[in-house]
Amino acid sequence: KAAEDTAKVTVMLYWLFFGSSALIGVYTLAGGTKLIQDALAGLPVGPLGVVVLIQVVWIILGCFIDWIGILLLTAPIFVPVVLALGFDPVWMGVLFCMNMQISYISPPFGPAAFYLKGVTPAGITLGDIFGSIWPYMGLQVTALGLVVAFPQIALWLPNTMMK
Repeated sequence: KAAEDTAKVTVMLYWLFFGSSALIGVYTLAGGTKLIQDALAGLPVGPLGVVVLIQVVWIILGCFIDWIGILLLTAPIFVPVVLALGFDPVWMGVLFCMNMQISYISPPFGPAAFYLKGVTPAGITLGDIFGSIWPYMGLQVTALGLVVAFPQIALWLPNTMMK
């Protein structure tokens, strides 16, 4: 039974990867990546504004799509933009991970809330759990804002390892 379930999940992930790769390939060949890159680079908000916009997109997508889908969908679009703006890709990777942690608890599809529902007493509803999540989301969004404003927070350890 466990091997069968594992095989089903693995095949599902391969189909997700195959489908997103096909979509990204067609999207790139049609010039979609270049169009988005030019649109983001041409915004009147400056490089940091583009980074904030990317964070907002990731947070919104995180409410509805799992992290693998978001990564496969947005990496071909955002990575060239980030590199063209001169930002550290490690920093953007940390920001991506922080966004995915926020999405892990965010309504309406926050998997952590559903896991908690499975281990809480019968009197606690899913609404109670989602209502209790907001302070933690606030802390995570604050931490995300700090790492956006001060990239050194995320980069000091990798930089010390590179020396």
